[in-house]
Amino acid sequence: MQLHTEISGPDDGYPVLCLHGHPGSGAAMSVFTEPLVAMGFRTYAPDMRGYGRSKTRYSFEMTRHLDDLEELLARYGIERCLVLGWSLGGIMAMELALRRTDLVQGLILVGTAARPRGDHPQISLMDNVVTGFVGAVTRVGPGWRGAIALGLNSLFRYLIQQHTPEAYRYLARQGAPAFLRTSKYAESALFAAIRAGYNRVPDLKALTMPSLMLCGECDRHITAKSSAETARALPTCEMRCYPQTAHLFPWEIPVQVNEDIRRWLDEHFADCVAKESR
Repeated sequence: MQLHTEISGPDDGYPVLCLHGHPGSGAAMSVFTEPLVAMGFRTYAPDMRGYGRSKTRYSFEMTRHLDDLEELLARYGIERCLVLGWSLGGIMAMELALRRTDLVQGLILVGTAARPRGDHPQISLMDNVVTGFVGAVTRVGPGWRGAIALGLNSLFRYLIQQHTPEAYRYLARQGAPAFLRTSKYAESALFAAIRAGYNRVPDLKALTMPSLMLCGECDRHITAKSSAETARALPTCEMRCYPQTAHLFPWEIPVQVNEDIRRWLDEHFADCVAKESR
């Protein structure tokens, strides 16, 4: 499957494959791609199969995502790259690295784990009703204080901890459209893998490339504890856990997150950062 892909940055920029979570889309990765492009990188942010504009009418298994990503890399002649993955995208990043250790030169893992575990409370009907209403209102008026006040009583209270206008603008402009464009086939593939007891921690010792793990201290979807387990299993991984943030922490504290990514890139991939961006 040829994935719809958002491509940005100079033609000669070092490639970074940016993989979204569930629900998600390549456009929802702009919080990362825009700063990376400013550093001189060339970013490839696909809508994975069943997400965004990469539509499918058939059920599939999670391994099909990897086949699609390999097709994308071959199509653009990418022989070496960094991979940044958020949530499900981080799992796909590790899977791709395990499949293609020759190609993946570094991993930036965001709110993810090789043995993902969550402690999300049970969701009530009222949670869903309020969340839908807040989502609709937020799309009309991103950052409106009234919507933020309502958001404290919606499922957004588990996705973010810092209920700022900036975080709600990301939710409205990128989160909501991605949610609406996520197919039932993508959801079925993900939950089938979860029910099967997905666990790749024992295999991570093969990933010797530099890695960076970023997570939110209050993440209820993929806990910081499970992210830490993955970071410990990776041979050369640096970890940063952000206090008072949750699963969507890149939308809560985007400046800090991207500063940490830049510092790590300067340390491990200085030759890939364009001189004019310094």
